[in-house]
Amino acid sequence: MSEVLVRPASGADFEAIRTIYAEAVSNSASSFELEPPSVEEMRTRHRRLVDAGYPYLVAVLDDQLAGYCYAGPFRDRPAYRRTVESSVYVSSAFRRRGVARLLMERLIEECATRGFRQMIAVIGGKRNAASIALHEVLGFAHVGVLRDVGRKFGAWQDVTLMQRLL
Repeated sequence: MSEVLVRPASGADFEAIRTIYAEAVSNSASSFELEPPSVEEMRTRHRRLVDAGYPYLVAVLDDQLAGYCYAGPFRDRPAYRRTVESSVYVSSAFRRRGVARLLMERLIEECATRGFRQMIAVIGGKRNAASIALHEVLGFAHVGVLRDVGRKFGAWQDVTLMQRLL
């Protein structure tokens, strides 16, 4: 396998980031968005997170953007300011090649270095076993399941909550 390069996202990455995210929005319950956002909206979301001190990373494999991840605020209230929520998405062409794990390992390191204390994974979908297994391997503990809280693809979807001390 080629080496995966993990680095901060840059302006040239957002067409590929949008494509990866659009695939997740359109084909899975990993995101509860119903319509994929535009490239400009993805740029705006990135800028808001980075300007607030959160990491936003991409993985490059075989000269292609294979996936991305970021951390953001878990909740808006000031008491939560040292707790982050993580998100990770990998292109279907690069799944099962260790990309998500490398991204998440680096994200965990970045968040710890920046002084964050807890990371929360909010995993959408009743059948998102791969994401749950990844988070387990990375030391996240199950802290609950919110049953039937999102409606997508004509069915009610669960959210699994997992937590890791940084």
